[in-house]
Amino acid sequence: MLVEDAIALVPSIPGRRALLGMAGAPAAGKSTLARRLVHGVNARLGADMAAYVPMDGFHLSNAQLARLGRAGRKGAPDTFDVDGYVHLLRRLRSSHERPVYVPEFDRRLEEPIAAGLVVLPQVRLIITEGNYLADDGPGWEAVRDLLDELWFVDAPRAVRERRLLRRHIRGGRSEPEAHAFIASSERPNADRVEAARANCNRVVTTRE
Repeated sequence: MLVEDAIALVPSIPGRRALLGMAGAPAAGKSTLARRLVHGVNARLGADMAAYVPMDGFHLSNAQLARLGRAGRKGAPDTFDVDGYVHLLRRLRSSHERPVYVPEFDRRLEEPIAAGLVVLPQVRLIITEGNYLADDGPGWEAVRDLLDELWFVDAPRAVRERRLLRRHIRGGRSEPEAHAFIASSERPNADRVEAARANCNRVVTTRE
């Protein structure tokens, strides 16, 4: 059903692109769903008709977070390069003749990686996801106007926090450190994301 809805967004006019955004709290399942939809669209319409573009590639580096005194708040809206992300979305809408290289986020390194992904000229549907695509804060409010549709990906808090706990332990934090970071950073970020739910076109719920 969701693959069919994504396919329906693919422009019928050659040379045009559609952008589908997915907002949601940390560990709601946005990246997993986005990748599945890209795979499903490509399986139906042909290779490289859809591409995945994560907002997380615009995390500020750990060096910049340390410089700004925001290392303990990593994941908050002001720990991303929102202007760079908005510029990329505009470029993806207007550029169809050459590949567009896209940064991605490496969870093992906890750092963004330049040109980790590529959007090829033939791509007709771009699926982008991140916490703050529906946000009304400075810079973020420009995102919605660049998207054809914006879905809110939801999951119960208990499910999200179990996923976050596993994620942070795999990333090198001890269990007490992971619980502390979830309480001090991830929960407030999730509350902010939830507050923007009404800015989305539909809600998609994921579960374990």
